[in-house]
Amino acid sequence: MHNYQDTYKHKGQRRQLREVLQSKGIKEASILDAIESIPRHYFLPVEFESHAYEDKAFPIAAGQTISQPYTVAYQTRLLKVNKGDKILEIGTGSGYQAAVLCLCGADVYTIERHKVLSETAMQTLNTIGLASKIHFYVGDGTRGLISEAPYDGIIVTAGAPSVPKALVAQLKIGGRLIIPVGKSAEVQRMVRITKVSELDIQTEAFDDFSFVPLVGDNGWSL
Repeated sequence: MHNYQDTYKHKGQRRQLREVLQSKGIKEASILDAIESIPRHYFLPVEFESHAYEDKAFPIAAGQTISQPYTVAYQTRLLKVNKGDKILEIGTGSGYQAAVLCLCGADVYTIERHKVLSETAMQTLNTIGLASKIHFYVGDGTRGLISEAPYDGIIVTAGAPSVPKALVAQLKIGGRLIIPVGKSAEVQRMVRITKVSELDIQTEAFDDFSFVPLVGDNGWSL
């Protein structure tokens, strides 16, 4: 059950959330504008509505979570989205990250292994007029989505034990892969892979985060 009413109170809470993210170092106006305009409570079960604009992660269906807004903003910032970029999201989840990417100007392709999550995300995004602008797929995201490759960017919203080679292969030259990586399923280091050429890959490591495990052929086993 979700509440699809967006009140002045909700909008005020989003302005406050914007200020919180700014205080944590998120300065990009496009990202802040997207987060301020998206009714995050639409993406949460109604029992969490009163907490929707806290900078926290919350559980959703299928044992998954909606990432905290700071994490969404952080990954989006590292991705360096330019208007019209073709972006693949691994792990649709609630659809919130896809909405942020879409409002930042990306052409979003998103894949989710849980059909129920993909369908729910599509319904939620439809309520804010974004579903028709996003391409939804169900399948093993650790393999990427080769039928639509190559991509300007790939963003992974679950923690991987290592960087899947299949995802790197599906980047354009100059493309960027943002992925949390760690041998522990509890803590991962955010990594950005830039495909400089077919033979040259640049790897940068950033802060530690905690994500649900990336499950699939090139991730953690079920």
